Amino acid sequence: MAGHTENEITIAAPLDLVWDMTNDIQNWPRLFSEYSSVEVLDRDGHRTTFRLTMYPDDEGRVWSWVSERVADRTTRTVWAHRVETGPFEYMKIRWEYAETQHGIRMDWIQDFAMKPDAPVDDTAMTEIINRNSRKQMALIRDRIERAAGERRGAAVLTD
Repeated sequence: MAGHTENEITIAAPLDLVWDMTNDIQNWPRLFSEYSSVEVLDRDGHRTTFRLTMYPDDEGRVWSWVSERVADRTTRTVWAHRVETGPFEYMKIRWEYAETQHGIRMDWIQDFAMKPDAPVDDTAMTEIINRNSRKQMALIRDRIERAAGERRGAAVLTD
């Protein structure tokens, strides 16, 4: 059995701002609350290979891995996978962006399988990813909407 999650959130901000902020990988430690650092290892066109490092967990363990991400602004999609899989047999994620009447809907679709010796199975990891995705997406929404408000305020001041 493999794991699969789908989470979405609508962000009341222009597509350009949502796209730019969520795809500025080097800024992720300021966008997400779970990442302590990002190191870009390689860039080739729209493909970026990078190392993510998380803050220590409750037991003091620091998780870090290398991922590869390909962003396609034309289709408003990002495909990513873990290069260093850690406890996963594989981990793939697709980000999709769609304009709605209320803002930009951002979807995260993740497919994965845990290794047999991983500390949790696919079912437990599905619950962990769903819980964490909702938390991180809400934080991202709030930070982008705050940035959009600041930009609107700055535009009013310059008019």
